Amino acid sequence: MAQETPLDQFKAVLGGTARALANEPEIELAYTADAPAQSGKHLKVPMPARTLPPEQVAEARGFADSFALRLRLHDARLHLKGAPAEAVARSVFDAAETARVEALGGRGYAGITANLGQALEMRLRSDPITRARSRDEVPLSTAVSLLVRERLTGQGAPAVAQPGLALVREWIEDKAGAELDGLALAIDDQRAFASLATRLLEDLELIEGEQVPEESDEGGSDDEGEDQQQGDEPDEGDAEGDQDQGETEARGEDRQSEGEQGDETEQGDDPAEDAEGEPGDEGEDGMLPVRPNRPFSDMPPQFEYKAWTQRFDEVVAATELCDTDELARLRAYLDQQLVHLQGAVTKLANRLQRRLMAQQNRSWDFDQEEGLLDAARLARVVVSPGQSLSYKVERETDFRDTVVTLLIDNSGSMRGRPISIAAISADILARTLERCGVKTEILGFTTRAWKGGQSRESWLAAGRPPHPGRLNDVRHIVYKQADEPWRRAKSSLGLMMREGLLKENIDGEALLWAHSRLIARHEERKILMVISDGAPVDDSTLSVNSGSYLERHLRQVIGWIEARSPVQLVAIGIGHDVTRYYSRAVTIMDAEQLGGTIIEQLAALFDTE
Repeated sequence: MAQETPLDQFKAVLGGTARALANEPEIELAYTADAPAQSGKHLKVPMPARTLPPEQVAEARGFADSFALRLRLHDARLHLKGAPAEAVARSVFDAAETARVEALGGRGYAGITANLGQALEMRLRSDPITRARSRDEVPLSTAVSLLVRERLTGQGAPAVAQPGLALVREWIEDKAGAELDGLALAIDDQRAFASLATRLLEDLELIEGEQVPEESDEGGSDDEGEDQQQGDEPDEGDAEGDQDQGETEARGEDRQSEGEQGDETEQGDDPAEDAEGEPGDEGEDGMLPVRPNRPFSDMPPQFEYKAWTQRFDEVVAATELCDTDELARLRAYLDQQLVHLQGAVTKLANRLQRRLMAQQNRSWDFDQEEGLLDAARLARVVVSPGQSLSYKVERETDFRDTVVTLLIDNSGSMRGRPISIAAISADILARTLERCGVKTEILGFTTRAWKGGQSRESWLAAGRPPHPGRLNDVRHIVYKQADEPWRRAKSSLGLMMREGLLKENIDGEALLWAHSRLIARHEERKILMVISDGAPVDDSTLSVNSGSYLERHLRQVIGWIEARSPVQLVAIGIGHDVTRYYSRAVTIMDAEQLGGTIIEQLAALFDTE
């Protein structure tokens, strides 16, 4: 029997520790190169390197301890009853509860406290509080969480967050100092703590008195959803995963009602409303875009879409976003994760190949006056040299020269299994079509940052002029060019597994970009397949424009392509209905259906003249 490595021993010890902390023997602890996550009793923490660097070990311990303590010390039903519905208020309420759980769990345990501190520092590296230059840019939930932690444990905020926290500390202390001081007295009582947290929200004017829903959800299904972080959504990678999920759900509900009412009013001039676009977030890796999927609303005939600036946008090859060694590691992780799926998708790909090859079979016209000598007629030539009908001519094939573009949504809500299956399906499809002589291009779209990036900073510096349009830095990724052999692009697809890559999505512009690349191709038949899991979402843009700004632009772009372009457009929706946008589309509810659906949709397009 092979001797256990230090990494194996570490995994065994950490799993036992998590079960002991949570007082739950059925906890399953797994390791991931993606964002850490918790779904019920299933925990995923960062995978340390084989050499077990101390900082990576402490980070894995911190996430495991945080998830385990939440299972033991947090009552999801009680939390839901007191949670406000408004997005920013909900995020602050959740942040305070997370601080309570971690402070209570670490009390008297120096090791747990140190682990939680390491995980907190890791989360803060990508939090907007580290980049804030004014009070409006500080995420309120992060600031309150740090102040509550300071009151409950006596530990100051990590150095990386102190400048940002200093921008709002005095304002928060003036308005809610008494409640912050009182939280330490209620650390052992979640109900009393929630009551004080609600009063803190009132002091900060995030909610009005007596407007917090006391009986938000009595049914067990919602409580279970809180505890499991909406199991059908990709879980978040920090100890505040539950609070982020709640925030984004509330944000999605607000936007849905906004779209149904046809609200076209601008929100950028009101600081309180603009705060919904900034302080309610939890950093780059602690957020998920919400898919509103609002009902169709009539598009004004002269709808104008614009970007505040395109200076910070980028079209980048996958190989430029990380080094060769990391790409190889990510590709190996992708292959390992989807070994069981690859066989099924490969069988479907082989079926597609046979159908395409059947359309490309060569045929001949015999008994011709000229052409190639027909070997079957050699006897006739010998016996009767004057016989002229001894040649054959190859008939032109009806199979048109074709190029296929796969445009894959790289937004945060695709995290986990959907993006993994999208990557492996694209990989297998590229190999299959290459064998059939069909060029394939694989593209992805996301944004460079959460909550606006440099575009938003530019807009803030300009004094927040109204109607700025798109307010984020778009990132369009080329995983494989159409003329590039599959073997050279194989490792690039592993980039989709990289933690922190998947952010927000602006579908309309991505569709125009992919379409423009296709139109420039010389092939006779051009196919564009979009793989997405819902509507376009960018919180920075939607916080200062109408709630349907991005969605309406997407509808306009789709309508233009379908009505006027020679490109054949087809879409596959994962978990959300995209048939309301695309006339040729299919929706699947399970990501594992993706490979087969891609193959069948392409086969149907090739079979249809």
